[in-house]
Amino acid sequence: MNIKFRFLSIILILLCSSMPVLATPFGKIDAPPVSERWFGIYVNNERVGFYRQRIDKSDDGYRFDGNGSVRVKVMSFSKEASMRETYLVSKNLALRSFDVEQTVNGSSSHLIGKVNGNTVNIKSETNGKIIDRMLKFKGEVYPAPVLNFYPLMRGVSAGTSYKVQAFDPEEIKIKEIQITVIGEDKTAEGRPALKLRNNLYPFANNDIWVDSQGNTLEESVREGLVITREEQPKVIGTFISDWAIAKKDLIYDFSLVRIQPPIKEPKKLIGLAVEISDWNDALPLLQEGGQQVEKRGNGKVIFKTGSLAQASSELKSRKPSDAQISPADKIESDATEIMDQAKALAAGTKNNEELARVLSSWTADWLKDSIDDGGSAVESFKSKSGNCQTHARLYTALARAAGIPTRFVSGLVYLEGKGFLYHSWAESFIGDHWVSIDPTYNQLPADPTHLKLLEGHLPEDMAPIIAIIGRIKMTVVEAAY
Repeated sequence: MNIKFRFLSIILILLCSSMPVLATPFGKIDAPPVSERWFGIYVNNERVGFYRQRIDKSDDGYRFDGNGSVRVKVMSFSKEASMRETYLVSKNLALRSFDVEQTVNGSSSHLIGKVNGNTVNIKSETNGKIIDRMLKFKGEVYPAPVLNFYPLMRGVSAGTSYKVQAFDPEEIKIKEIQITVIGEDKTAEGRPALKLRNNLYPFANNDIWVDSQGNTLEESVREGLVITREEQPKVIGTFISDWAIAKKDLIYDFSLVRIQPPIKEPKKLIGLAVEISDWNDALPLLQEGGQQVEKRGNGKVIFKTGSLAQASSELKSRKPSDAQISPADKIESDATEIMDQAKALAAGTKNNEELARVLSSWTADWLKDSIDDGGSAVESFKSKSGNCQTHARLYTALARAAGIPTRFVSGLVYLEGKGFLYHSWAESFIGDHWVSIDPTYNQLPADPTHLKLLEGHLPEDMAPIIAIIGRIKMTVVEAAY
């Protein structure tokens, strides 16, 4: 690999440029479609990242929103990056304004810019240092996410080439890019497509395949070394939800939900009310477990927990189902070692609340925290390590073995000084209502920053997180101490 080969630029611009959607039937289109699409990123056939792009109409053009994360290691070269970007473009796709946040190997930058005539005025903040910049150009300049649209909005024919000026947010400069229509072709999977090529990257071809519906199917850099491939939300949702709840670096910045104002002294909190905007109505509004949720309209919901939630006695708790007392995949409450441990821990306890507290405390002590999933309850019982999902599975298995109906839940929890991150814990039916229990942090009840979004431990139960991850915003309505 040539030392001048900017692998990070390849990944970041690849992410952007692979998103645009082209049209049918390999002819001229009038506009990009309003859509949301997901992509997986691979190096040498290993998944190293993902990207999501959404296109919406704006007052005088279109809005392109994108976010994603990538981790690349080739020989001794490695890069980790996450990004959030918004571009407003005119109806002919020319850049009008942008807002781009990037974190590269722990160094963060934030660019805000606006086009005025033949000038781009930019405010750049890197690690707290703010610099004003100005770039001049002639004609029009375009953001990377629209480059695949450019030839199709002007009519395509094999062999046609276009030269355009593209804005590069990493180098903060304007580059001249050549886009060539190669002609009809097929993807690596054999899907009919129109093939395009551009020279975004030095010393390497950037090949793009789009289908007759206008969707980008695949993009390849350096003869297939780096592949960006369209993926269905259900497929990539399992990957993203698993990594988000594990709080792995690849997805940490992408999944972190910042909140205003920050929560002061969260350990002293007894009640919390937060507003979540950009909520997806396809997700359930789950009550119980010390939580109350209300829909406010316009994509907003209010979560109330702890002392600010309606009293448990005033809520009708769902009775436990057979599944919440029975063994399940990876929750082997009927395994000999699990049953024996539950019996030993139950000795001397006076009621189910006391027993649940003992089981939670034992699980927190038994398992060494790890970002990696320790597997099933039996596997983690033996290995003595795992992440929050592992803790929740082992506690759930022990509680069911001890006769306490228990369910695995996931959602958001507050990390002091950072924001909300995705997390898993449990709820046990004690007395006549469900109680939230976090065996990772040994909390019964779990603190008020626990906001339940999903119930169930299977991949299909967790995948719906994809509907809101990287999108929602949160605001503190009230904090009680």
